[in-house]
Amino acid sequence: MGLAFITWLWGDKYDEGDVGKLAFGVRRNYRAGKHRFVVFSDRALKLPPPIEVKPIADPDLIGAPCFCRLRMFDPEWQRQHGFNGTIVSLDLDLVICGVVDQIFNRVETFVILQGVNAVNPNPFNCSVMMLKAGHHAEVWQDFTLAKAATIPCHDYPDDQAWVFHKLPKAAGWKPGQQSGVYGFQKPGWPYWVGKDLPPNARIIAFIGWRKPANFGGIPWVQANWRLAFD
Repeated sequence: MGLAFITWLWGDKYDEGDVGKLAFGVRRNYRAGKHRFVVFSDRALKLPPPIEVKPIADPDLIGAPCFCRLRMFDPEWQRQHGFNGTIVSLDLDLVICGVVDQIFNRVETFVILQGVNAVNPNPFNCSVMMLKAGHHAEVWQDFTLAKAATIPCHDYPDDQAWVFHKLPKAAGWKPGQQSGVYGFQKPGWPYWVGKDLPPNARIIAFIGWRKPANFGGIPWVQANWRLAFD
């Protein structure tokens, strides 16, 4: 199967129900063909098939810097999990609210959400990433905690600082009507919509302290952040 959506769960901010809501959102809105949905976690999860549950390969890299996600660039890790096409990494802070086929119909070997950070000067945000398997192995192979500590970062070294360091010219999704990807009330969010859904919105990222459950009273969150196929 060529396209795999993956997500990551550790800590206590999210739970397996949130994984299910993201997976169902993808299932409702990715219509280009069959796909996999895989969650990598530090715990046993009880989730219905076809959601796959696999352990995080690097438990020592779990935490706020999110360095464990860099393993997706490792070709051996990709082979181990049968990722031989396109890998789409999605954060659990995303609400899928429209058909996403066009978003992931890209020819570039790596694409990352860009331009949604309000305070962090890094243009990259790892909430949404897409990687063609077998490319950019250097992102993982060159990584060490010591090296990551020497590069420019915001509050602390993290995965998006490292990805920007290694792939500064990467292609991106910029927030707005053309991409359909937005950070909730972040740069690129149309000020005139308030909390309403922007035009052509397909993916909304609740970046930082925010998470979809904090905004469950908003109708479009209720409609799209749910455990249902239709």
